[in-house]
Amino acid sequence: MVCYLGLGANIGRPVYQLAAAISALATSPNVSLRRISAVYSTKPVGAVEQPDFFNMVVAISTELSPMQLLEMTGGIEDELGRVREVKDGPRTIDIDILLCGGMTWDDAELTVPHPRMEQRQFVLAPLSEMAPELILPNGRPVLELLEEDCGDVEMLGRLGVLVRGGEGVVRTEEIVSRP
Repeated sequence: MVCYLGLGANIGRPVYQLAAAISALATSPNVSLRRISAVYSTKPVGAVEQPDFFNMVVAISTELSPMQLLEMTGGIEDELGRVREVKDGPRTIDIDILLCGGMTWDDAELTVPHPRMEQRQFVLAPLSEMAPELILPNGRPVLELLEEDCGDVEMLGRLGVLVRGGEGVVRTEEIVSRP
């Protein structure tokens, strides 16, 4: 099944952390990396003072259940130094499960489809780049929702990820340097 994952980072070395997360996904058992969106710069959500985010979406193929995928992505977050101190606070990496085929999942740990993805321009912009005709859970195409309100989303560039011989080799390309 095809799953879409939202990636975001805003502290440490965000571009490197996004690339490292993609490399980890690409070399994970039972996961095949299909597509990678451009990287977008966005303002943080919530009341916590923090730097702007770097966000993107990746498409993977997997037969993992949503809970198995959550365990795997949580492990990647842990490896990259994710610490959960404040809700909607700054983070080295965040990997959200947005969609998993047509599956739904709803428990205390995970809700799929992601319950707020349709209101988040930092998800809609990269998702529309990859799958503009994708119909979201509200019955509307992703591109239609994005066109209604683009918000404060700026496309920065692309990450180039090379995977050779089962080992993740990360190379970043075309990323605009930010102060």
